[in-house]
Amino acid sequence: MNLTINEVMSKLEEMGTEQTKRTFIRHGAKEPLFGVRIGDMKKLVKDIKKDQGLARALYQTGNYDAMYLAGLTVDPKTLTKEELQSWVVAAYCSGIAEYTVASVAAESPYALELAREWISSSDEMVATCGWSTYGNYISVTPDDLLDIAEIRKLLQQIQSTIHQERNRVRYTMNMFVIIAASSVTELHDEATQIAASIGKVQVQMGQTACKVPLAVDYIAKVEQAGKLGVKKKTCIC
Repeated sequence: MNLTINEVMSKLEEMGTEQTKRTFIRHGAKEPLFGVRIGDMKKLVKDIKKDQGLARALYQTGNYDAMYLAGLTVDPKTLTKEELQSWVVAAYCSGIAEYTVASVAAESPYALELAREWISSSDEMVATCGWSTYGNYISVTPDDLLDIAEIRKLLQQIQSTIHQERNRVRYTMNMFVIIAASSVTELHDEATQIAASIGKVQVQMGQTACKVPLAVDYIAKVEQAGKLGVKKKTCIC
């Protein structure tokens, strides 16, 4: 028997802890939320995946934990462009914009169309979601299906504008360079040079211990691990 939305919300509430809730709030989450660790949340994924209406309803609650769970359970291939547009509008913090919405959009049929549109948005969270969507798309898409010329142009745009961009946009631009260098064989050298020219990227991370990865170091670690050009099976996590 399928779970109801109320049953899922009750289960999430039981799983929540004050400590995790405080951590999420430091990262930009707001009430309502329960503070459920992602590992615990994943115990519900199998059941909810059977009910795509429920997966969508979770996002519409506006509860941070439920929105995140929606991203883990919805089938990206079934989402309409209008649904994804409404999801990005509701993505009020980086946790939802850069992870939930960006990963789902990246595996949807509208990945490129929406990434291009969102990247140019005047809204910081929408723009950061756009860069993250395109980066995620690159990480799961074979090189021969990528628009290399377009990615090259985006890399050049990053090189010339990153340090003047909005806070979270700087973060996702930096990640875009890392992903392009690490997972697109043809662009490895060029993206690595751009990473070196960009250098350290300053991002205000709030009251957290999180650090912005130095792109050249991150790329070097991927290379040392022998994982250059390796694609992910999924970017949803």
